[in-house]
Amino acid sequence: MTRADIIVVAFTLALLPFLYGTFWNRQGPADTALIIDESGREFSVPLDSGQQLRIDGPLGVSVLEIADGRIRFLDSPCRGKQCIHSGWLDESGEFAACLPNRVSVAVSGGEPLYDSINF
Repeated sequence: MTRADIIVVAFTLALLPFLYGTFWNRQGPADTALIIDESGREFSVPLDSGQQLRIDGPLGVSVLEIADGRIRFLDSPCRGKQCIHSGWLDESGEFAACLPNRVSVAVSGGEPLYDSINF
């Protein structure tokens, strides 16, 4: 590696935190949750009240908990429990789903920054 290569690498590494903070910022707090059940029925729930929701799916009942302006899967009959491990959703644009039980939750609020994000 030449001196010029080292300078370019050092400059790039120094610039990465700035770029991350500028272009990958969060949307802010969410105020509603959009829940879709196994039949494709959608309903919105405000996140300002503490409650538990029981959503029926083909495997059984998924339990969602709303508290302090956030929502999470509290219990679900699926095997892997990935929906439960996704934790609390409180930022606009976050999403969690129990695919085996066909229940999904997306939180929203404010103006979305991205149309979609691919992984």
